[in-house]
Amino acid sequence: MDTAALLALPRLCALWAAVLALFPCGGQGNWMWLGIASFGVPEKLGCANLPLNSRQKELCKRKPYLLPSIREGARLGIQECKSQFRHERWNCTVATATTPAQLGTSPLFGYELSSGTKETAFIYAVMAAGLVHSVTRSCSAGNMTECSCDTTLQSGGSASEGWHWGGCSDDVQYGMWFSKKFLDLPIRNATGKESKILQAMNLHNNEAGRQAVAKLLSVDCRCHGVSGSCAVKTCWKTMSSFEKIGHLLKDKYENSIQISDRTRRKMRRREKDQRKIPIHDDDLLYVHKSPNYCVEDKKLGIPGTQGRECNRTSEGADGCNLLCCGRGYNTHVVRHVERCECKFIWCCYVRCRKCESMTDVHTCK
Repeated sequence: MDTAALLALPRLCALWAAVLALFPCGGQGNWMWLGIASFGVPEKLGCANLPLNSRQKELCKRKPYLLPSIREGARLGIQECKSQFRHERWNCTVATATTPAQLGTSPLFGYELSSGTKETAFIYAVMAAGLVHSVTRSCSAGNMTECSCDTTLQSGGSASEGWHWGGCSDDVQYGMWFSKKFLDLPIRNATGKESKILQAMNLHNNEAGRQAVAKLLSVDCRCHGVSGSCAVKTCWKTMSSFEKIGHLLKDKYENSIQISDRTRRKMRRREKDQRKIPIHDDDLLYVHKSPNYCVEDKKLGIPGTQGRECNRTSEGADGCNLLCCGRGYNTHVVRHVERCECKFIWCCYVRCRKCESMTDVHTCK
């Protein structure tokens, strides 16, 4: 090897280390990293170099055209998680791509991804739902050859009620099939009692996320007739906005069910007096109780709530009393300067005044 090649070797190793740190391999949840990747980066790297398990890489190689939808599904899930929990003690903190060394040693959602808590349940459900939503949307847009609109709703309807199926109904069944194929690993691959019950929990919550998308399918119709009358209606099924799906999953999170941590053929409720109450496919399940997220825990990657902005007048989760965990809050005044009272002057410019306002901002101690 010549001198130039030897000098370049450390730089090449460092480059590979940065790439591997940005996209850690293995783990069931590593595909979630695609949600924070820059547009076009996953496609350039190719399936073999992405943070996917072997099963996902094989599926990716067979269907590379689905890669943009996979990335978009991860982005949707992350964005909605942050939105739903923005005022909570746990605010769906995710790692960022600014510290590659740190990203290589921890999952995107940190401790919560493997803790078996209610937060774990929500993460798996919303990410699975995001994948269903993005793949189904891509099918309806005609971006793929093997799926399009729901062909089972191309004909039929009710002549007596004056409507028939038409248009392009979202083929949510294909999206659900792909999400299940891409995300759900067989439980037999898990090792250890704790690992098996957590994987069973994650698989159930994946399905609960998919069920949320299907449950919120709505029917849209368009009227046809002389002079705008609604003599005949053409109807089709469409998915709800992902924000609405996020609200449903947040409600499921608030009413999630704690299950026993003992391995059995069928999961059952932890509380013995409630075991006769059935567990439904769309329920969110968890094994371990959540920490309070009040105090920073560097070992678990919990940032705590110190320095978080709170609402002094709110009695909800964003209120200073709850968010600051009883520690109190600091108040400081923020000065805002903005353009106001703008007028168009002939000809041809806009003249504005500078308006100043003072706002009290409260942050947790």
